[in-house]
Amino acid sequence: MLKLRGRSGRKEEQGKMIQATDTDLKAFIEEWQESPERNKDIFLRYKAQLERDDNIQLEFIPRPGITYSLRATHAAQKTRKLFAMIDVIEDNPRWLSVCFYGDMITDPEGKGDAVPGGLLGEDAVCFDLEAWDEERVCYVEARIAEAYQSASLE
Repeated sequence: MLKLRGRSGRKEEQGKMIQATDTDLKAFIEEWQESPERNKDIFLRYKAQLERDDNIQLEFIPRPGITYSLRATHAAQKTRKLFAMIDVIEDNPRWLSVCFYGDMITDPEGKGDAVPGGLLGEDAVCFDLEAWDEERVCYVEARIAEAYQSASLE
C-alpha cells in the first residue's frame, strides 16, 4: 500500500498545483507500456522494496512530459525531505534515474554518477538505468537499503 505524506506530490495543470494521489500513481503505472528494456519492471521492484516498511512514506510527483518522481522519506528523518528519489525520465523508451544524498550511501564499485548540488541542492549520487541488468538492479537495491539505514539514524 502506498503511504503518501499529507503534503503529497503535486502536478501542474495550467499553472495550478494539483495534489497527486495514490490513484494518480496507479494510473501512471497502468498507462506505462511495457518495453523490451523492462524499465517499468525495475520501477515496480524498487517501489515494492520501499513499500515493505511502515516507516517509509512515499511521495509521487508527476511532471508529465518531463519526469515522474517517487520520493521516499523515513519517519525518523528530521533534516532532509527524502532518502531516495526514483525518477522516471520521460523519453522513448522511459528510463530511470535513482538518486541519493552522497553522504547517505557508499558506491563501492563506482557505478553511480556524482552530481554536485543535484538532489534538492545537496550533493548526490545517481544511478541511471536504461534497461534491465540484474546485477545493476541489485546494486541499486542495495543502495536503497543503505540510504534507508542512514535515514533511520538521522
